[in-house]
Amino acid sequence: MDLSEMQKRVYQNKLNKGFNVTDVPKEFCYLYGEVAEAYDAYLKGKEDLGEELADVAIYLLGLSEILGYDLKEQVEYKMAKNEKRIYKEVNGAHIKIEGDK
Repeated sequence: MDLSEMQKRVYQNKLNKGFNVTDVPKEFCYLYGEVAEAYDAYLKGKEDLGEELADVAIYLLGLSEILGYDLKEQVEYKMAKNEKRIYKEVNGAHIKIEGDK
């Protein structure tokens, strides 16, 4: 199953279970909460870190479908854009010196 199919499957599951598919700010809050749970699992060395990362991906896929973005296409576009950028390290930070914004 590719990312686009996963996105549609996540959205359909939300519909099937009666979860939110209209309140976008709420979905961003849920996504933020899942990122926080994943970070907490990482910090504490919990064995469920992989599941927490999966929750982040699932919420992101669902939000992408709600907003009408094909996340696979967006990721591919952004990866290609990032690969063309040139950076230099300045005081431990990577500063973009060439490439679009």
